[in-house]
Amino acid sequence: MPLDVIIGAQWGDEGKGRITDLLAAEADIVARYSGGDNAGHTVTVGEQIFKLHLIPSGIVHPHTTCLLGSGMVVNPAILLGEIDDLASMGVNVSPNRLKLSSAAHVLTPAHIALDGAEETRRKGEMLGTTRRGIGPAYKDKAARSGLRLGAMREPEEFAIQMEEHIRAVGEVLERIYNLESPDPVEVAGTYCEYAKRLRPYLTDVGGFVDQALREGKTVLAEGAQGTLLDLDHGTYPFVTSSYPTTPGALIGLGVGPKHLRRIIGVTKAFQTRVGSGPFPTEVFEETADKLRGTGENPWDEYGTTTGRPRRVGWLDGILLRYAVRVNGFTELALTKLDILTGLDPLKLCLSYRRNEDTYHDLPDGPADLSPFTPEYGELPGWRSDLWEIHHRDDLPHEAQSYIRRVEELAELKVSLISVGPEREQVIHWNITA
Repeated sequence: MPLDVIIGAQWGDEGKGRITDLLAAEADIVARYSGGDNAGHTVTVGEQIFKLHLIPSGIVHPHTTCLLGSGMVVNPAILLGEIDDLASMGVNVSPNRLKLSSAAHVLTPAHIALDGAEETRRKGEMLGTTRRGIGPAYKDKAARSGLRLGAMREPEEFAIQMEEHIRAVGEVLERIYNLESPDPVEVAGTYCEYAKRLRPYLTDVGGFVDQALREGKTVLAEGAQGTLLDLDHGTYPFVTSSYPTTPGALIGLGVGPKHLRRIIGVTKAFQTRVGSGPFPTEVFEETADKLRGTGENPWDEYGTTTGRPRRVGWLDGILLRYAVRVNGFTELALTKLDILTGLDPLKLCLSYRRNEDTYHDLPDGPADLSPFTPEYGELPGWRSDLWEIHHRDDLPHEAQSYIRRVEELAELKVSLISVGPEREQVIHWNITA
């Protein structure tokens, strides 16, 4: 039966966690399929705020089973910390509810050390990584020298492999970067302790998902990062090391496309990104302060994982339409519409200009956006607060006009709109069967 996929349409941080939380109410299984703890999803349930980095945000629904797919790289220390934190908040995270792919890769202290060393060496040309070891872990995976979670089933062999891995990376750290290597024996001992706790969670995620779909269950695939950070289709080299697009969901879970039903692209009503890289519609000063917030509120534009202030700007219709094409979205979820309250006029990027030429679509993908200058259209803003609005017809006329203009630019219907951080602050705009 159905596989629904939630994908970020921008550079991540679009509010996918709260859309996942909404749709997980009707799902049997919620699965992460790529990335590591460089991602972060925030879900607000009443007075409780759940900040998750590895475990799918669907875990806060007691009826769901949650999966970590084979496309992920997993830091066991972070994962176990999340399990313990959730348990302390009354969430059941037993092996009956949380399952880890045996084919997902293990992220180690050596990966973290190497990530920091490589980023520091770039100096003025830093990529803006989270320094959490994600890139080096995926590099080992591609080089066929990585450690999979399934290796934890054999404690003695796992310890040997871990020691060999730490020594191999340690040589690079010492010879190239003149840094001290983590102690192989100490790391292996620590990771063997992690393995004892994680062993009951290991499973064949692809087989588990396939069987669930055969039984008519609904599977919701929860994306991390966003389309413009995709290794192949993003703003390379300022991208992540995995595939946060629709094809990445299928690969990371080990299922085919025949089960796909809904592909929901999540986009903010404006644009943000963390770290370095091109950002044609970026704004500064007063407008940026309004879009970003002060950092005092959980919904302000500061990274869930890094705490860094996000760069902010007007919504880019060219990049949004590109994301629709790359992913095959069936609908859009528009988040944080309430943040635009009080801004007048509102701007939307309608096209790019390069020299005398105007572009409504990217000629060569989004990797090099430096030659392009955004061209804007303006719409009137609104001043009334949106937090108490629950029906589309009660939105200010100007807000409705903004949503329709986004639909025109994306050439796709918006199905959901968030007007605040709480679960119930979501408006159904167009209903998709």
